[in-house]
Amino acid sequence: GAGRGIQEAMMEQSRNVPGPLGKLLLETLEESHSSSFEAALSAFAAKTRSSQVQRVMVLIETAIEQDAPLQQILSDLAMDYERLNDLMNTREEELLGRGLLIVMFVSVGLPVLIAFIVGLFAPASSGFQIDSFNQTFSLFFGAASAVALGVSGRMLGRFKDALWWMPLWIALSMGLYLGAVVMIGG
Repeated sequence: GAGRGIQEAMMEQSRNVPGPLGKLLLETLEESHSSSFEAALSAFAAKTRSSQVQRVMVLIETAIEQDAPLQQILSDLAMDYERLNDLMNTREEELLGRGLLIVMFVSVGLPVLIAFIVGLFAPASSGFQIDSFNQTFSLFFGAASAVALGVSGRMLGRFKDALWWMPLWIALSMGLYLGAVVMIGG
């Protein structure tokens, strides 16, 4: 009945889908010959390490055991997945905005604000010796930008992608601070 149709669909997908998923499907079908199909489905779900796949496999196993039609179950799963995907996209958009706000504040806003204060109240044109102070603060803002970008990248789950942008934000932050101090303080 229902199990045979699923096995045939899985066999077709194992042939057509390249990569690890196709390999896992093929292993699952090979295991089903030596044990039960339900046990092979459970093993497949465990190997994927995906809560969504495990949920689908449990529902399919239940449908097979009760000889229930899979069409409605799969339709409901597709709608659930669509809602979940929409929620994940919304969350990612919100986190992207927050992450960008963190980076902009730490890498642009803070260096310009501190440079304005230092340039206004301790200008080099008035004889204040602040070269070492400026160098220290410039390095601080570079490090703060790196941390802010790392936090932002980690929030979005894209830390490795954020690493590529780190030198740019570090240079921008340091340059903004030093440039603003010179422009404001003379």
